[in-house]
Amino acid sequence: MHLKLSCALLLAVSTAAAAVQAPVCDKPVYLTFDTGHMGVAPLIAEVLKREQVHATFFAANEATKTGGSSLDNEWAPWWKARAAEGHEFASHTYDHVYWRGDVVKGQELSFKVKPSAGPRDGQQFTMTAAQYCEEIGRSEDRLRAMTGKEPLPLFRAPGGKTSQRLLAAAKACGYAHVGWAPAGFLGDELPSEKYSNQRLLDQALANIRSGDILLAHLGIWSRQDPWAPAVLEPLIKGLKQRGFCFRTLREHPDYAGWTRKSK
Repeated sequence: MHLKLSCALLLAVSTAAAAVQAPVCDKPVYLTFDTGHMGVAPLIAEVLKREQVHATFFAANEATKTGGSSLDNEWAPWWKARAAEGHEFASHTYDHVYWRGDVVKGQELSFKVKPSAGPRDGQQFTMTAAQYCEEIGRSEDRLRAMTGKEPLPLFRAPGGKTSQRLLAAAKACGYAHVGWAPAGFLGDELPSEKYSNQRLLDQALANIRSGDILLAHLGIWSRQDPWAPAVLEPLIKGLKQRGFCFRTLREHPDYAGWTRKSK
């Protein structure tokens, strides 16, 4: 009799444990953030924690409102705290290096680039494929040092600007590129006089579909009416009400073969 009771109790406990596991996510979206001036970074972290949403952060060492840069020692505790909360990280190139064109000379390949951060901010020059891979790796190394967590072997080119040769070169050195869905462009870098926060919220809620990668930033210099304080939480709540769930790029099926490398 006691044995039967014990077995029944064990079954009940097991069933209860299974019930509290993460629910099946059949309408996932993938919220991602690129760095910026970091002015809204604390607010974004608070919203994500309150809503229990995990995101993927693509980091470059960009200028901040406090006069430093987004990957400097001032911000290291912020990044470490996000790692402890379960967020994921990947490179946005270290000096926010924009691709401007391919240069092919015989068997030699290089890229015209123009950083918008770092000591060569605003200068156009060329990088070899190996140098571009090193540029991706610099951000990855810094993220690893600050967070104690292995970054995902992914990267996002600034502005999403790439070429087939650039993507192939990055893949050859171990990085897959991540863009975003058309509806996932959340518009936080658009001029607020033409694109109000309410308009951006409404169109996102109307157009985002299952599987979309969403893009926002940790601060945009040019937008007068900041997006995140007005839109981020209503967007998350609205998507949840529509049956969507949030996952990181570690769980994205298109990158499964890459992200398994960083567990």
